[in-house]
Amino acid sequence: MAGELLARLKQSSVLCDGAMGTLLYSKGIFINRCYDELNLSQPDLIRGIHHEYLQAGAEMIETNTFGGNRVRLERHTLGDKVGEINGAGARLAREAAKSFDCWVAGSVGPLGIRIEPLGKTSFEEARSAFREQIAALIEGGVDLIMLETFGYLEEIHQALLAARDVHKTIPIVAQVTIDDDGNCLDGSDPETFTAQLEQWGADVIGCNCSVGPVAMLDAIERVRAATTLPLAAQPNAGMPRSVEGRNIYLCSPEYMASYARKFVAAGVSLVGGCCGTEPDHIRVMKAAMRVGEARAKTSKAVTEGVTAQVKAVPTVALAERSHLGAKIAARQFVTMVEIVPPKGTDIAKEIEGARFLKSVGVDAINIPDSPRASARMSNQALSLLVQQQVGMEAILHYTCRDRNVLCIQSDLLGAAATGLHNLICITGDPPKMGNYPDATAVFDVDAIGLVNIVHNLNRGLDLGGNPIGPGTAFVIGVAANPGLANMDEEIRRFEYKVKAGAEYAVTQPVFDLALLESFLRRTEHCRIPVIAGIWPLVSVRNAEFMKNELRVSVPDSVIERMGRASSPEAARAEGVAIAREMLIAVRDMVQGAQISAPMGRYSSAVDVLEALGTARPAVPV
Repeated sequence: MAGELLARLKQSSVLCDGAMGTLLYSKGIFINRCYDELNLSQPDLIRGIHHEYLQAGAEMIETNTFGGNRVRLERHTLGDKVGEINGAGARLAREAAKSFDCWVAGSVGPLGIRIEPLGKTSFEEARSAFREQIAALIEGGVDLIMLETFGYLEEIHQALLAARDVHKTIPIVAQVTIDDDGNCLDGSDPETFTAQLEQWGADVIGCNCSVGPVAMLDAIERVRAATTLPLAAQPNAGMPRSVEGRNIYLCSPEYMASYARKFVAAGVSLVGGCCGTEPDHIRVMKAAMRVGEARAKTSKAVTEGVTAQVKAVPTVALAERSHLGAKIAARQFVTMVEIVPPKGTDIAKEIEGARFLKSVGVDAINIPDSPRASARMSNQALSLLVQQQVGMEAILHYTCRDRNVLCIQSDLLGAAATGLHNLICITGDPPKMGNYPDATAVFDVDAIGLVNIVHNLNRGLDLGGNPIGPGTAFVIGVAANPGLANMDEEIRRFEYKVKAGAEYAVTQPVFDLALLESFLRRTEHCRIPVIAGIWPLVSVRNAEFMKNELRVSVPDSVIERMGRASSPEAARAEGVAIAREMLIAVRDMVQGAQISAPMGRYSSAVDVLEALGTARPAVPV
């Protein structure tokens, strides 16, 4: 299995585990204990931590032997137990890995003393200490040696020599620890330590510990420019802060996950976490890395092969796919209203609301998929029932959160067969936002990869480029958020979505006209029809929630207007007035409007649409 590792790292990324010491500390093991000795005295504890990381999605786990060399163990009067402690550490990790397809890395840290020329310990003495530890790890069954957190090149050189003394071909990952400028503790910059580690025979070169993701990414980009070897990156979960006498690492799992993708994009093959990184971080990092890899594979499957292009069938013209497609193709203004699925099985209110909206001339019903990661009725089922019982087109929000690529294709083929043709492709809210924060997300692909899949199905091809017969006839929509703080990233993703095959976009609720104008201006080079989201606020709390928790840009002037309302009825009326003003302002800038109906007040949505002069008078629903 070890022989396969380097080949794998040259093809795709591998996710390593997180911190061992952080979890041991969190489970009540005091820092003055010898953590490596726990392999002997508390093996179930160590085995359990390995299991936590494996269940979170780690593809490589490290033995609990970071300080398992003779020099460090002698501080705890355990110098005569090097072989026993390291052998046990290797066996515990190997036992935990039995039911998982993963690698076991033998963790080897620095000696904790200065060696020559800065200290009294000779090169040979250091090399001998490392040789003793590494021999025990290899005898215990590790697949590779993980040299980590070395601050001095001379010391890691001796560790590399020792590893090769013991085993000529076992893979060696050599990781140094760096400061905020990317330099080792001995001052060696990335260009210097990369060249040395490659010359000394490291198979994988990387950085770990000491700094958070930002500084490490800067250093890794310099390392990448200096070598073609596989790279490793295992940052801390940010810089620790002392809270009530305890060091707390404040980087969220989502933040670490966002940088996991960036490390992979920068050419890193082995990604993990160091101090402060726990199974929750690894779980979310796993999902994020799968998104990036699946997106790349999907894009390749859709765009690459001549064979796939030959097998593809002509797509159905946009105007012929649905009523919505016809209006978009004809450049006519589209109106849609959002109906949220119920939390149970009673759909009477939703069906009644759809009938009302049809009666006043709304073009389509927009049905989200468990918004805010709440457990609700299947939006695909409700979409089908609306079309069957009301005779009005539904627009199905389709998310990646709960589905792997097999399920996605199955769902979409079923939707096409039952007459659902309008989609909005969305990544989806993470489960932690909803009622069941411990639920597991899938995220095999994100919205970009999903658009690729749908575009492929429209051409009569599955994800692998295999023919499926007649193509589907989906009208492919995507989401856009003109109010994000990182607009460069939003524009970049929008470009990818359009390139993948998106045919129209629906924005998040618009309260700031200048932001929408800026978004439209910046996307002129990849313009598809844009449907503006319009949300009639119901209270000042609703406005504050939109601004602070949903990342929607709500100007202070809007919040002030809502705050001046003297009663709930007055607040709802003010919210409708603001929404009408925004709809009139955007009317000539976009090709449609999606009106939300907070708390199922569909009449409020129609009150907003009346500003266009095309909807019939609202009847309370």
